[in-house]
Amino acid sequence: MKNHVKIARVKANLTQQQLADAVGITRQTVSLIEKGKYNPSLKLCLHICYAVHAKLDEIFWVEKEEFDEKN
Repeated sequence: MKNHVKIARVKANLTQQQLADAVGITRQTVSLIEKGKYNPSLKLCLHICYAVHAKLDEIFWVEKEEFDEKN
């Protein structure tokens, strides 16, 4: 699923490893999330948002039209 984790992470001046350490996951999982190949739980999404100082809808929101196209 499309997200803006990479953009938010870069704005927060964090490496993938630093973000992974901050939220308790592996760097590889951060990479998969950024590529849209892994859908994190809501709890993990919130941890990521807190770590990069962003709101949930800024990073993970997908417009209905875009969601419908993928399903």
